[in-house]
Amino acid sequence: MANKDRNKRSARKARAEERARVEAAQAASAPADDSKKAAKGLTKAKDEKKPEKKADKKAEKNPGFFGRLRSYLGDVRSEMRRVVWPSREELKSYSVAIIAMLIVFGIVIWLVDSGIVAALVGFTGLRG
Repeated sequence: MANKDRNKRSARKARAEERARVEAAQAASAPADDSKKAAKGLTKAKDEKKPEKKADKKAEKNPGFFGRLRSYLGDVRSEMRRVVWPSREELKSYSVAIIAMLIVFGIVIWLVDSGIVAALVGFTGLRG
């Protein structure tokens, strides 16, 4: 179990380092792009804010059935990648615990039911 946790931690650390490297590369290239645009005179307010068409706004608000389905399935896929599945030993122990609790609660419910039936038979005097 400890080895599994170490592997997860090292994988997370590697992903974090990769993200940091990519962000650093993007940050280093961003000022260079801004200076090129400024030199060409391309950084105007018109370039930054373009008027949106009504059709674009409508498509953004209501993507339609297939758009929603695609988004949902994409979300499911990303969540399934994050799932930490139990090992075979953990699965066995969880299954045994669940079966034991089902038996215990089944017996408790049977006893309570028998008690209620006995109380009703004693109270009403009817045998059913």
